[in-house]
Amino acid sequence: MDKGEKRSPEEDRLLELLAKLVEDFEAKAYPLGKSTPGDVLAYLMEKRGLKQADLAPVLGCSKSFMSDMVSGRRIGIGNAKKLAVFFGMPVELFI
Repeated sequence: MDKGEKRSPEEDRLLELLAKLVEDFEAKAYPLGKSTPGDVLAYLMEKRGLKQADLAPVLGCSKSFMSDMVSGRRIGIGNAKKLAVFFGMPVELFI
């Protein structure tokens, strides 16, 4: 990899093969399940010791609406953007 542009076509192909082998290994050894936006939100709240009531003022919503978001039923794009800013995470995690 340190060769940069000076790699031969064979070295480029070997690098691609090694990257694919690492990718395949990681997929088998450390599988990632599909998480819903509500799962992500619940996880981040748990890790930061937050309750639904702590986020309600940040989003400007009621506690029952927060409950719907944590259950994954109601995270709209506006709230997804606010959550992304609040947690410092990509907005795509909440969509």
